[in-house]
Amino acid sequence: MKHLTPKETHAFLQAQPDAVFIDCRSEFEYLFVGHPVGAILIPWYEGVNWDINPRFLGEVRMAASHHRPVILICRSGNRSREAGEFLEQNGFTEVYNVLYGFEGELDEHHRRSTKNGWRFDGLPWEQC
Repeated sequence: MKHLTPKETHAFLQAQPDAVFIDCRSEFEYLFVGHPVGAILIPWYEGVNWDINPRFLGEVRMAASHHRPVILICRSGNRSREAGEFLEQNGFTEVYNVLYGFEGELDEHHRRSTKNGWRFDGLPWEQC
């Protein structure tokens, strides 16, 4: 798996129109916290117990072949890294993880979007 900063990811998506950009956070996060423009929602976890979504692999396979670039983003880069490792174990050959995710790392006041991340970098995002 390769790791890209949010700005590198945005540039990659511009240069690779066949790439599939997947937001693997929850539906709530995707809709109400916001998400990168063009990202499709396929949650890695589901439910209140944070169980791995049993439909994740099938939904990713429907969105992308094993040979198209798959870029994963989550809140901070941890879930997307875990989901990316899973995709690689299941035959995906070009997987990218967005470092710092959509909201970025926590700062000294336990807040996000103040140090790094997609939103911090001012990249295109939307909220429902």
